[in-house]
Amino acid sequence: MSGPNGDLGMPVEAGAEGEDDSFGEAEYAAINSMLDQINSCLDHLEEKNDHLHARLQELLESNQQTRLEFQQQLGEAPSDASP
Repeated sequence: MSGPNGDLGMPVEAGAEGEDDSFGEAEYAAINSMLDQINSCLDHLEEKNDHLHARLQELLESNQQTRLEFQQQLGEAPSDASP
């Protein structure tokens, strides 16, 4: 993959004789490869995000259920304590 600044790892000489300003096939292939790697990383991050979201949703629902049960126990405790 490239460096943190997006360097292709290929020296680029501005104004070299006999070269025009357009990219060659190698440059397009390198960019395409980097984009594929970025896409793969983003897909992986999206999967992890979806997994975390599902787990947090489960935790939220569990906490809500536990809170309701705790509140019910507190509400029933005084009536259970008195004969």
